[in-house]
Amino acid sequence: MKLRAYLAMTKSLQTALLLVTAVAGYASARCPLLTWKTLLAMIVSLFLVISGSTVLNMVYDRDIDAVMKRTCWRPLPVGQVTPGEALRLGVVLCVLGSVLAFAMSLLFGLVVIAGLCFDAVVYTLWLKRRTAWSIVIGGLAGGMPVLAGRTLALGRVDVIGLLLMLAVLLWIPTHIMTFSIRYAEDYRRAGVPTFPSRYGMPLTRVLISLASVGAAVSIMIAAVGIGLSWGYMGFLGVLGFGLLALAIANIMRPSPGLNFGLFKYASLYMLSSMLLVVAGTLW
Repeated sequence: MKLRAYLAMTKSLQTALLLVTAVAGYASARCPLLTWKTLLAMIVSLFLVISGSTVLNMVYDRDIDAVMKRTCWRPLPVGQVTPGEALRLGVVLCVLGSVLAFAMSLLFGLVVIAGLCFDAVVYTLWLKRRTAWSIVIGGLAGGMPVLAGRTLALGRVDVIGLLLMLAVLLWIPTHIMTFSIRYAEDYRRAGVPTFPSRYGMPLTRVLISLASVGAAVSIMIAAVGIGLSWGYMGFLGVLGFGLLALAIANIMRPSPGLNFGLFKYASLYMLSSMLLVVAGTLW
């Protein structure tokens, strides 16, 4: 039971999506020296740090989770895990992952640590309870795995890596803003500032559309720089058009069902786009 509770605190689906972006960044370098051992070590390192950071966030936000219907079932609010146990788990995971990252590459380790600091310190400890714009920092943290993957493969930070990071950064507002619309009452009850509560639903929907366009454009430009074939580019274009169409429809004819559809499609879009990058660079 305790192990199951620990696993629940790592948000496995979210972590898996971020790991897919890291693999995409790694594969996008098309480096002939890449090895499966390096790829596996990268995945393990990032899994440990991302999971550890997520656990630490839950430790700090346990009071918020306890009053939100969406999160009150989590292990900390229901008492399956004590704050001390969760804190130790989060620290151990982050330390192990960071040590492995630095053992692989100094620059890779620095990017991984930057993502950890943006997520656990700047976003969660400093900004989340103060400003709706905290999701921008959350976006930076979410974009670090794909940048880390490409940086590990190349040995440097380049424009394509930054474009891929920007795509994730812009995708996250689409994901989180639609989420905050769906669970607006939960966030109000917890006292967490969101774009819908601070700037209203109409402006939030416009920002979602703009972020969707930015994410799609960033991925397309990066794909051109990577050298993906026109077939893969076409698939990316169709996926991006679908994201844009849903975002515009959410402005013109807003509804809870359409908003939730956009939330789901945004995750499917990012996952599919990153898998296309992997496929396009390996085959």
